[in-house]
Amino acid sequence: MARCTAPVRGHSSAAAAAACPACRYRSYGRGYSSYSEPSRSYYTPSYSGNSGASRSTGGSGRSAKPRWSRASSPVYYTPAEVQTLTPIRETFENRATVPDLRDIFLCHAWDDRQASAKELYNLLISKGVSVWFSEKDVSLGEPLMRAIDKGLANSRIGLVLVTPAFLARLPKEGIADKELSALLHRNQLVPIVHNTTYEALREVSPLLGSRSGLDTAEESMSDIAAKLAELVAFEPNCENK
Repeated sequence: MARCTAPVRGHSSAAAAAACPACRYRSYGRGYSSYSEPSRSYYTPSYSGNSGASRSTGGSGRSAKPRWSRASSPVYYTPAEVQTLTPIRETFENRATVPDLRDIFLCHAWDDRQASAKELYNLLISKGVSVWFSEKDVSLGEPLMRAIDKGLANSRIGLVLVTPAFLARLPKEGIADKELSALLHRNQLVPIVHNTTYEALREVSPLLGSRSGLDTAEESMSDIAAKLAELVAFEPNCENK
């Protein structure tokens, strides 16, 4: 019988459970505190005789296709990732037909604006995603908090890029903390953990740490951007074609 790797490696993100030989066919609920079987409506498993052939993005254990991903897409997910992203997709769909909204609001620490946040922004833009990013969307002399409020109100979903700089600033209740509070309240948030861990996040923000998300320790920033681009691609009545 396969042994669970949680005591050694932990199951701190959506993909970590899928990499465990004992737990890979289960998915965690919020906070990874209990097991639950993924709903059949969330994803369509896609397998091939060659176990590596159907996993062109994201590494081992990724063989699920969510309902919003085209059958021809090279992007594959773990069942846990599909369960994590499905409520966010539903939020996006509810706001998809509202005109003049950005696809994504990118919440980040000020220190990351020219580094990892800019990298993620550029990757998303290159894939056709419209992103509200303070470095691009706050005009010179414009009150920052007013601009952020407007950006939050005019975006369909939000990302929070969790980095060491973000964790250092979060307890100080700065601008990133205000953005985060608004996104958590609206239940439209995807955490992206980069160069840190979910354990470190839970020490600073148990509420945010209870949200499952994506982790650059388990897949590249480019792969994560590909998943997010699919998440916010919307063609009514054209899914899974």
